[in-house]
Amino acid sequence: MRKLTRLVASFAALGLALAPFARLARAQQNQSPLAIATEGARVHIFPTVETASELSPFLSDPGPLLYNGGPVMLPRVVTYAIFWVPPTLQTGAPTNMSAAYRTIQENLLTDYAGHSLDNNSTQYYQNIGGRTYIKNLGGLGGFYVDTRPYPASGCTDPLTPGSCLSDTQIQREVKHVMALKGWTSGFNHLFLVFTSSGEGSCLDSIHCAYNYYCAYHGYFTTATTPVIYTNQPFADLVHCQIGDAPSPNGNPAGDATASIVSHETTESITDPMLDAWYTAQGNEIGDLCAYNYGAAGWDAGNANEMWNGDFYLLQQEFDNHVSGCVQVGP
Repeated sequence: MRKLTRLVASFAALGLALAPFARLARAQQNQSPLAIATEGARVHIFPTVETASELSPFLSDPGPLLYNGGPVMLPRVVTYAIFWVPPTLQTGAPTNMSAAYRTIQENLLTDYAGHSLDNNSTQYYQNIGGRTYIKNLGGLGGFYVDTRPYPASGCTDPLTPGSCLSDTQIQREVKHVMALKGWTSGFNHLFLVFTSSGEGSCLDSIHCAYNYYCAYHGYFTTATTPVIYTNQPFADLVHCQIGDAPSPNGNPAGDATASIVSHETTESITDPMLDAWYTAQGNEIGDLCAYNYGAAGWDAGNANEMWNGDFYLLQQEFDNHVSGCVQVGP
């Protein structure tokens, strides 16, 4: 089996046809416990700490990431942050998302392009009309704080009773703000929806925020182009952060969310349509390094990244060149 894996990786590096292997990998992605069907499509989730532990045999995947024929995000990735924070949850309880929490996410999306984790993605490519590699380019295109009320709960999240958004409702919010702000979709635009503390979400009756996932990325189609998006629930520190993780910005929930945002942004870039880069088991670039921060050499040991004077504690990403998790690559 190891010889076969090395052979597949070698063929991929040479750009030779790997149709049988790609079909196998796509089948594995379809069967992956991290790829969940929802409203006629699929999304790829970031597991909670508990889910990651339960799936440890599956996530103990040596790689490599394989190219499966789909597009990556090119030529530069412009991100758009949607902070959906009405005054109250559906239950009438007050929402909670501080300005400091939002600032951490805005800074991260501003700083992400041009730095170490995004540089690691430049080894991955699409081979559609010729091989084109991911560029370490982009930035924050805009943000919007939406205070319109949450719709009636479209699902039942057991950990946030009475306050739950379905994937369809998340998609509708993306469409609403895109129309309001004049933002356009395409393979160089990523939309991230942030919701309040206490607001849950579900993909179905089983897979919900905090009991299975902490975030997810996916896409939906419009008349012309795909809309690539992520759902970013407010990070629950019990379920979405390891217990001894430091907080470089003195905002534990904001720092935990920033790491998850980095994970989802990297996976969206390398696998926007869930048919580009993942392993033979169906793991994406961030899954192999979930909650793995490596050495924290900045800010007196509180951060592992310093970008433009901003400190972060961000999970590492998988590097095919070293067959492991890295903070910078390749």
